[in-house]
Amino acid sequence: MLSNQSKYAIRGVIYLALKSSKDNKLGSKDVGEQIQIPVPFLAKIFQHLTKEKIISSAKGPKGGFYLTKDQLGGNLMSIIASLDSEDSFNSCYMGLPKCSDVNPCAIHHLASPFNQSIKDEFKKKSIAEFAQDAEKGNSHIF
Repeated sequence: MLSNQSKYAIRGVIYLALKSSKDNKLGSKDVGEQIQIPVPFLAKIFQHLTKEKIISSAKGPKGGFYLTKDQLGGNLMSIIASLDSEDSFNSCYMGLPKCSDVNPCAIHHLASPFNQSIKDEFKKKSIAEFAQDAEKGNSHIF
């Protein structure tokens, strides 16, 4: 399961994909207020994602965060792996410390294919595609 950090990062990055560009950079305060995420937490997340080159930033009076064309082609799994690791999908839905194919909990065989399917989609679909879905009204981020 995803941490709040990953959830906020995904929402923030998709918002950047929708609203920012190299010529229209957004501050973490603007993004956080628009998508209702605690601004200090989002600022730290964006700093981390910038260091990981998942998003871009520029300093100065017209500075802020944005995504390049290459970054728009990135995927959500890179965000999750950067913050939580892919292992976050392997946590037990029942909260058991040891749950695996070899030592399954009562619902492991139901949840395991679901987790794999989500991971595959997060790797396959680009940030731009998630943003396009939101722009078309097929999904929302706030």
